[in-house]
Amino acid sequence: MSVKRFAAGSTQRYAIVGGGILGMTLALRLAQQGHSVTLFESAHQFGGLASAWRLGNILWDRHYHVTLLSDTHMRSLLTELGLEQEMKWVETKTGFFTDGKLYSMSNTLEFLSFPALGLIDKLRLGFTIWYASKVKNWKKLEQIPVSTWLRRLSGDRTFEKIWLPLLRSKLGENYQIASASFIWAIIARMYAARRTGLKKEMFGYLPGGYARLLARFVEVLSEHQVEMKVGHRVSQVIQRNGKVKLEFTNGHTEYFDQAVLTMASSIAAQVCQGLTQSEYDRHRDIEYQGIICASLLLKKPLANYYVTNITDSWIPFTGVIEMSALVDKSEFDQRSLVYLPKYVSTTDPAFEMSDEQIKEEFIQTLVLMYPNFDRNNVLAFRVSRVRQVFAISTLNYSEKLPPMHTSLSGVHIINSAHILNGTLNVNETVLLAERAAAELSTRSRHSNLVNA
Repeated sequence: MSVKRFAAGSTQRYAIVGGGILGMTLALRLAQQGHSVTLFESAHQFGGLASAWRLGNILWDRHYHVTLLSDTHMRSLLTELGLEQEMKWVETKTGFFTDGKLYSMSNTLEFLSFPALGLIDKLRLGFTIWYASKVKNWKKLEQIPVSTWLRRLSGDRTFEKIWLPLLRSKLGENYQIASASFIWAIIARMYAARRTGLKKEMFGYLPGGYARLLARFVEVLSEHQVEMKVGHRVSQVIQRNGKVKLEFTNGHTEYFDQAVLTMASSIAAQVCQGLTQSEYDRHRDIEYQGIICASLLLKKPLANYYVTNITDSWIPFTGVIEMSALVDKSEFDQRSLVYLPKYVSTTDPAFEMSDEQIKEEFIQTLVLMYPNFDRNNVLAFRVSRVRQVFAISTLNYSEKLPPMHTSLSGVHIINSAHILNGTLNVNETVLLAERAAAELSTRSRHSNLVNA
């Protein structure tokens, strides 16, 4: 990608706080603009939600990720990193667990024979998805509760049987405060994959997973002279005498011209000293959704569906993601990798459960769901907990969202809450970073002209 560099004298010293995909992409773009960039990460590895970990003897993603053919921003970044040509594209199958039974929902014929809905219900469901794919003015949808919009289009039975369980699977009872733009963004992304000219939906993965992507990303950042520091958790951000002072819990202190904070809004607002009360309140009031995600390494597959949607309320997790139905099993030593996500509120009591409690509850549920499953198939089990995964698109969300640039000169809070017309995924994260880097560039040039 060709990036125009700044003229001499306009270089700024930037701190990017948060070494996830957003922070890494921002760091790369700002370095390409000619700035001096330091990237700080509180953990001991880069990647954030996209980081990798070990499950048994397998190194793979801590959370599940997939790339669609329509994810042009992510694919462009992969090209820049020299990895896009190695992507593997696979046609996958979809399962649906409802009324205690597992059904395949991978083609039109299977959808039409699905017993949980009548013909009219199915027609209205299909119409809802088609209609949502045609909507362009997503801001209007911010004014409508998601349940109102879906009931109007799909009818009460389809809402109760399909949409409500799916909403609860992502939002819990927070679905009651979400706007219609939430479900629109999900439908729009999935539907866009079909506009690539292929009738079949293809999902992609990179051999080696995100561990490989992140390792290459770190190499490229180093080639662009980005200074990278892990194990640095910021404790205070103070604007003083035209500089931004960063203080870290490890005792380290450093000064910069500009600082970009990419962590969740409530955390960013807490460490920024001197925000107005209005700014602080707007960041604090953003509603986030959390996740408890179990990773299982199994001797045998469960059902070979990449995604199994769940509508039965007695099941403690909110979906089954069988990664080995997408990824070649050679990546997993011929084993099966399964994710069991449980989307919850940030204060859900499940966060206090031990790994053993979650393991016993989840495995016992798999025994009930899959007649051929044996708990002795489980080779490894790990649990990831993140309280603030994504911001919920509440009513009039874009009107209440605080701007990326604070009242503190040189201090910017840019995070996934600023994804206005999409859902949290790597493609949208890369797009946000590109837009933010361009905006920071424009502000910097304007400031130089004013001060010249």
